[in-house]
Amino acid sequence: MIQVNGSPAVDDKRIGRSYIARMTVTAKPQLNPFLKMALDLGPLILFFFANSHYGIFVATATFMVAVLAALAVSYALTRQLPIMPVVTAIIVVVFGGLTLVLHDATFIKVKPTIIYALFGAVLIGGLVFNKPLLGVVFDSLFHLTAEGWRKLTLRWAIFFFALAILNEIVWRNTSTDVWVDFKVFGVVPLTFLFGALQIPLLRKYAAEPAE
Repeated sequence: MIQVNGSPAVDDKRIGRSYIARMTVTAKPQLNPFLKMALDLGPLILFFFANSHYGIFVATATFMVAVLAALAVSYALTRQLPIMPVVTAIIVVVFGGLTLVLHDATFIKVKPTIIYALFGAVLIGGLVFNKPLLGVVFDSLFHLTAEGWRKLTLRWAIFFFALAILNEIVWRNTSTDVWVDFKVFGVVPLTFLFGALQIPLLRKYAAEPAE
């Protein structure tokens, strides 16, 4: 119990519960995991089907519209714009636009290389300055110790660089259709598999959420 300027005593535990309740009410809304997955994978699936039926240029235009639509839906539901999807959307629009204007599929093929390399470089840069930025992205999903965030961030940075190299190898040595298949049936399963392989690390370095 506490006394404030002669006022009636106030239960500090009650204050704490009230504060937590307000924080819960004002917390930023989170997307349903299945809806988030649909918004993440939907544009890529549309890209694949559009390429199968109409070619790479129609697929590129479809992909651009779908990415922006997914971003708009995410903002409408959460009133916030995550950094990674925003950066991805900007690069998709820029390189997709160049693909359509110059009628050259090279730009849309290079786009994943730039995105993966950029994410990898940002994560490494964060580690250099002792700021494991992956923690900022996944903070609402995982609670890890500082060492856990550093190790997980390093692993994802290396994975992004590996994807950048792999994308360069595939698009330079295969047809456009094979490259599109690789994006859908190669990169997506690899990413899920890599994420699943991090579960032991998540368990080992799990930390209780800060009160």
